[in-house]
Amino acid sequence: MTETTTDFAELLTGLGKNAKAAARLLAVAPTAVKNEALIKAAAALRRRQNYLLSENARDMEMAEAKGLSGAMLDRLLLTEDRVEAMASGLEDIAALDDPVGTITAEWSRPNGLVIQRKRVPLGVIGVIFESRPNVTADAGALCLKAGNAAILRGGSESFHSSAAILACLHEGLVAAGLPEHAIQRVPTTDRAAVGEMLKLVDYIDVIVPRGGKSLVERVTNESKIPLFKHLEGICHTYVTADADPEMAKNIVLNAKMRRTGICGSTETLLIDRSVAPALLPSILNGLIDLGCEVRGDAITRGLDSRVVAASEADWDTEYLDSIIAVRTVAGIDEAIDHIENHGSSHTDAIITENPAAAEAFLNRVDSAIVMVNASTQYADGGEFGMGAEIGISTGKLHARGPVGVEQLTSTKYLVRGNGQCRP
Repeated sequence: MTETTTDFAELLTGLGKNAKAAARLLAVAPTAVKNEALIKAAAALRRRQNYLLSENARDMEMAEAKGLSGAMLDRLLLTEDRVEAMASGLEDIAALDDPVGTITAEWSRPNGLVIQRKRVPLGVIGVIFESRPNVTADAGALCLKAGNAAILRGGSESFHSSAAILACLHEGLVAAGLPEHAIQRVPTTDRAAVGEMLKLVDYIDVIVPRGGKSLVERVTNESKIPLFKHLEGICHTYVTADADPEMAKNIVLNAKMRRTGICGSTETLLIDRSVAPALLPSILNGLIDLGCEVRGDAITRGLDSRVVAASEADWDTEYLDSIIAVRTVAGIDEAIDHIENHGSSHTDAIITENPAAAEAFLNRVDSAIVMVNASTQYADGGEFGMGAEIGISTGKLHARGPVGVEQLTSTKYLVRGNGQCRP
């Protein structure tokens, strides 16, 4: 049968109804049962590793035929180490404290009412992502631990990989006595299905778009459902005149080149103009030796003839590739102004030995994650001890920064009385 918009509406409504029913069961599922599902799913990932890699090879072959960039192929690729990281991530999430049911505050009123604020699941989480198949495991596991049902819509590039991972999650759910519908995926690569998913206001409580600018913009423009989102990861590393030269070089090279295709990769390097002649040549040489294209301002180009001229657009670009923009600044005020004008409120770092500069940067830079003397590649829920993340939110409502288990809950108020009537 040829898929039509009507077919998608029926398909997505069915997923929504199943998720809503599963969410009611998950909201009261004991912690031990949710943890068992995660641990059994981790075991399934390890046991089915060869199958996961073979399905990923199918996706990689098609992605290469489409001409995807090296950075996008790296996002898509599964290896034995990455499968083990997914499995370990599920176990890490199982080991986390369960936020559901936690009493965050309690007080009594003069009239005798006793009021508690309690953490509860959000309900049904819709996650729309692109090529990274591990998002299937991370998002599904985090939603489950927080007592939420999940509807996942992965990109066409990771279609077979994500299906294989989801089968492992389902194995864990069934083994623990939980419904398979607790974690579902949209079983089509047609983008029209995304539009139908964004209309499910009666079934989905929040949408998490995780991908490139065009995806997030589309979801933002079309969604009838509240969002956790970040538009881009235009991350900065700022090297001050007081920075330790060796530390600065090591951090910059790691922040840009460890994995260029992740949202925490540094895209713009800022450096104090007064120390650029002394510190910048070594950093530039290290970047270029690692295969990075450097686009710089006039002073940067004067220090290395291999640097190409940066355009105004470069200061506003998330490359997700082996490209970095470099600009010299007069000091911390100019650096912060640049970040405010060109950043995306994701992650920004300062490299300095000056405590006053470090505190000023921490307090004045209005980003979800602000770092001192550390690589922006640490912008990750797993690295924060959260087990994994469903994404990094750059908005300011409900959740900001890595969205982990606790951020996937809301609160409700429990009020106990003994006959009070309001006068």
